[in-house]
Amino acid sequence: MNETTPTPSPAASTVATPSADERLWALFAHLSILLGGLVTGGWGFSIGCFLGPLIIWLIKKDTMPFVNDQAKEALNFAITLSIVGFSLLMLTIMSLGIGALITIPVMMFVGIVALVLVIIAAVKANEGVAYRYPATLRLVK
Repeated sequence: MNETTPTPSPAASTVATPSADERLWALFAHLSILLGGLVTGGWGFSIGCFLGPLIIWLIKKDTMPFVNDQAKEALNFAITLSIVGFSLLMLTIMSLGIGALITIPVMMFVGIVALVLVIIAAVKANEGVAYRYPATLRLVK
């Protein structure tokens, strides 16, 4: 009998499943967005929320490919949130506070959506699945 074993496709052979350590660091990269927001008292969307993913990405980018990908994704999402938060703050200031009638509800909505998306991303990263945030500027490649 001539038995041949099927050869794996090139795509299947190059994709490695992330280790438990990689999944944990990717989880931390996503959750550090929330930590930055909590530490800065909600003003984290302007500065603090991107520091955690940035630090994790800089430390682990060369040794853990899954963490490299997910930390960049978390960093891009945090930068997008910072841009939105800063823009809403500027709109409020330029309208002498009257714009707060619009910007405060919008920022609350953005905060709730960000919370949900970060939790989804953290769960996916813990499962070893690469997550892509919707409507995110991909500034860090």
